[in-house]
Amino acid sequence: MSQRSIPADEVRIFSGSSNRPLAQSIAAELGIPLEATHIKKFSNDNLYIQLGASVRYRRVYIVQSLSTPVNDNLVELLMMLDIARDAAASEIHAIIPYYSFGRSDKKDAPRISITARLVADLLKTSGATHVMSMMFHSPQVHGFFRIPTDPLSSRPVFQKHLANRDLNGMIIISPDMGQAKSAARFAKSLNLPVAAGNKERVSDTEVRISGLVGNQVSGHKRALIYDDEIATGGSIAELARLIIEEGVEDIMVMCTHGVFTRGGLEKLAAIPQISEIVTTDTVDIPEDKRDPKLTVLSVGNVFADSIRHNFNRESIGDLFVYGE
Repeated sequence: MSQRSIPADEVRIFSGSSNRPLAQSIAAELGIPLEATHIKKFSNDNLYIQLGASVRYRRVYIVQSLSTPVNDNLVELLMMLDIARDAAASEIHAIIPYYSFGRSDKKDAPRISITARLVADLLKTSGATHVMSMMFHSPQVHGFFRIPTDPLSSRPVFQKHLANRDLNGMIIISPDMGQAKSAARFAKSLNLPVAAGNKERVSDTEVRISGLVGNQVSGHKRALIYDDEIATGGSIAELARLIIEEGVEDIMVMCTHGVFTRGGLEKLAAIPQISEIVTTDTVDIPEDKRDPKLTVLSVGNVFADSIRHNFNRESIGDLFVYGE
């Protein structure tokens, strides 16, 4: 990790409404104050935003997860980027821990938008000179950006969490083939076997998993289900049912983005064999919404270290999501 400090007067860090705790964590890791952002709505529902410190000829970092309410948070981010550009910032970095539009990454039906690409274009148009995010839904999302973009990995945070755990007899399982490569990289780092579900998505809330590909699950009493994002929890619940039938008795669930909509967290926590649900703080989960089985790990240090590397013109290869 880069140990060189960042001169506080040369940068400004701001946060939108979506994830101020993570923005505060990033700023604290860097030893730089999180500047104020004044946000309110007019009577006609239009947003009013003012950055609370001068950005002229400074490097600006704007932290905003595209979590619920997604569209409001996107407009906030676009406005903040536009403000920084018009106020003569020298560089404008959009720090988007959770890029929810990444799920719209292909044209799989007629007359639909590839929204991941559209939003990438909007970020550039609004003034972003660089984007930093974590665990895009698929590798092709990176290619939609026409400005330098760094998709970071959450694996170091998860590896640290598991460092002192007994993983003997455990198998890592991805819910679908789309995340199989990511799960395989994670399994390799832990020297564990890996398998993936053969998933078919019926609707936004319904999935079918017809079987498993890779190492045999039978014979393993413990499993770690590894995914990039959990929303309704339907995929994880269906996979858990399948591997419990195969004899798995203890399940840890691990994901980067704990979105947990429509009772998804409660659904998973209610499964007796699931002993722990681990996620990061790319999506802000208030304390009163956290189940006792939920563990939230901070990725503030990962973003801070990447910002430090970026500021000092150093490589971030060790933090890159597709690194080994």
